[in-house]
Amino acid sequence: MSGSRCKMGRYNARTRKDDLRIGTPIWVKTPHSTVEANHALPNGAFDVVVVGAGVSGALVSEALTRAGHRVLIVDRRPPARGSTAASTAMIQHEIDVPLVHLRRKIGVQKADRAWLRSVKAVKDLTDLVQDLKIDCQFAPKPALYLCGNQMGHRAMTAEAAARNKIGIKAEYLSGGALKDRFNISRTGAILSQDSASANPAQLTAGLLEVAIARGACLVSPLEVTDISEMSGVVSIATGDGHSISARDIVFCTGYEHLVQMRSKAHRVTSTWALASYPTTPLPRWMEDTIVWEASDPYLYFRTDAHGRVIVGGEDEDAAHANESERKLKRKSHLIQEKLATLTGVTLQDPDYAWAAPFSATVDGLPIIDRVPGFKNAYSLMGFGGNGITFSMIGAQIISAAIAGDQDPDSDIFRYR
Repeated sequence: MSGSRCKMGRYNARTRKDDLRIGTPIWVKTPHSTVEANHALPNGAFDVVVVGAGVSGALVSEALTRAGHRVLIVDRRPPARGSTAASTAMIQHEIDVPLVHLRRKIGVQKADRAWLRSVKAVKDLTDLVQDLKIDCQFAPKPALYLCGNQMGHRAMTAEAAARNKIGIKAEYLSGGALKDRFNISRTGAILSQDSASANPAQLTAGLLEVAIARGACLVSPLEVTDISEMSGVVSIATGDGHSISARDIVFCTGYEHLVQMRSKAHRVTSTWALASYPTTPLPRWMEDTIVWEASDPYLYFRTDAHGRVIVGGEDEDAAHANESERKLKRKSHLIQEKLATLTGVTLQDPDYAWAAPFSATVDGLPIIDRVPGFKNAYSLMGFGGNGITFSMIGAQIISAAIAGDQDPDSDIFRYR
């Protein structure tokens, strides 16, 4: 991992503050979607402080406690009640920027490694959930990537060929085959394996419970305000006037990133999503498949185990567009209309609808690195449409760095 030499002194560790959603995501109404937290700091020493109790912080905490580290987890919100709760949890191996486009942006070798690592991360997460027996509606699923206004038949054919050449299975479907198998009218699509879906809040809560059972301590609400580093020790100050020292600190604060992590490489946008009432009948393929399209704005959807359709899109390149209740209602209707036009499935008014900020990077990749100016402070910014997949990669890279090792792919996701 990259990182400059440690600087002495105290630095502001306040992060962006956003209304991380309006409306009510379905996940916050499901059982076992959060965990009980301590309200006061405990006595004792910790090896690592993890700031953030969403899915990124939970995955990092699980990896660190598995390695035997004493971990303190803090969050200014209740666990799994930040941006994680607004996720549609389409756990994709496909990166927002297609492989052929990413090669032009960062080079063939790095692009290929990024895509292959994304596939591996989904498989690793699948194995982890199964090994830990986390009950979170986790289900491996194929993904259907439809031609749209950003990629037509030729571009999608080339994309499928590029993926297959490096060992990522991708079946190109012509317009006729797509219509026959999925009753969708588009010029073509890529059907691929290696993706999944889950209840993101239950996934996060389950991972946190595992970390706590191994000795981690979770404190909420607690806000970190300042950070300093000297002689291999990181010290943080909290909003209630306390200070904590540890060997390392990991910021897993999602879209509310550290001011030190500002970069022209990423921006905060807005997205909208809804969950239907249990809907029957649904086409069988729709029950088993994640779907998204190569369009701007794009539609994406899946179903859950109860026959609900989880659908979102209509992203806007504006950080605060998601704060309007009136726009939430209008966007929900538009998303429903687009879904009906594409699939023939007409939904009633949604059972749940929500809007949230959503961060994206110019290359579609996360930022996973040391905080500039620090040796023992890290930041995991799992931006993009497959943030949970990127959080898995981040947990692997950061846990390796804290152990004194270097992940072979860490250079791809460095701060930029």
